[in-house]
Order: sequence, then structure tokens, then C-alpha cells
Amino acid sequence: MSISAIVSLGGLLVLLLGLVFYERGRGGARELGLVAVLIAAATAGRIAFAAIPSAQPVTAIAIVTGVALGPRAGAAVGAGAALLSNTFLGQGPWTPWQMLFWGLAGASGGLLAPALRRSRWALMLLGAIWGLVFGAGMDIWQLASFGPALTLSAFVAVHARAVPFDIVHATTNVILLGVAGLPLIGLLERSAQRVRGRWLSPEEAKR
Repeated sequence: MSISAIVSLGGLLVLLLGLVFYERGRGGARELGLVAVLIAAATAGRIAFAAIPSAQPVTAIAIVTGVALGPRAGAAVGAGAALLSNTFLGQGPWTPWQMLFWGLAGASGGLLAPALRRSRWALMLLGAIWGLVFGAGMDIWQLASFGPALTLSAFVAVHARAVPFDIVHATTNVILLGVAGLPLIGLLERSAQRVRGRWLSPEEAKR
């Protein structure tokens, strides 16, 4: 069995276990369907932007999901989009690490939701931070996996070459979250309340 197949099967197993755990939460199967739609949307967006290195909507969609639906949903969308999109773009030993970092980006949106709901600037700042952190994390994985050595000097050398791509990633996040972040959060919150069986009040719906 190839490395790609092993990574795909292992990642799929982890994701399925996570989704089963998520389905038993307050949203149940109906909210899980909403999460699946968001995974598909993030995957389609990443594939559509594949010709532009590091320009993709996965980080922004994962963060928005976390803010609107909670840390578990944000993590599921980030990790799920990494696994599903790599089915088309190429699986490899990098896939679990992309699942980890995009999952953490989504979870951070949920953990910081009270601040992010009130401020477009805070949302954009988090997107910029994750654009840089994601790149640095993948550089550390590359050094740990392929060498030459996991040292500060080696990291600086590798990361220096990757900075332009990280800036593109961060800029894409800032633009997407600045333009569409808060409207999407409101839309997802209203959708979530419907599937959970509670309608928003007029005051809540205006957020």
C-alpha cells in the first residue's frame, strides 16, 4: 500500500471518529450536515484557487465556522477540508499536519468567538496570524521529516524562502474575512439555530 493511501485511510479514520463524536453533541445529525457542506465549500474553494500558491479559503472558512458553530465544528471543517481537498490535489505525509493546523485555526475561531463577533478587525488579525503560523508550522514539519536538521538556523533558512507564500496566505485570509467574515458568521449562526430547533430573536438576527 502506498504512503498516499495509508495517509488517506488514516486521516479518514480520524476524521470519521471526530465526526461521530461531534454528531453526539448538541447539534446532532442535522448540524453535522451543515458542517459537511462547509467542508465541501472549503474543499471546492481550495481546488479553485490551486493555480495560485497559498491563496485558498480553507483557513478563513474554518475560522468563520468556529466563531459561528463552536470550536469542534471549526476544527472539523479545517481538518476535513485538508483531507478531502488533498484527495484531489495530492495526499502525502503533509496531510495530517495540514489537518492539525487548519483544525487548530478553526478551533481558535470558536475559542475567541466573543471578541471576533464584535470586531471585523479582530477577525482579520486572526486570519493574518494563522496565515503566518500555518506556514511556520509546515516548515517545522518539513525540517523534522526531511532535514537537514531541526535547528533554529535551518528553520530560518527554510522559512525565509517560504515567507512570500505565507504573506499571500495571510493576505488572502485578511481579504476574505474582512469582506465576508461577519456576514457569513451571521448566516451560519442563523442556520445553526434553525437546525438546533431555536429561532433567533430579531435582535439576535441583526448581529
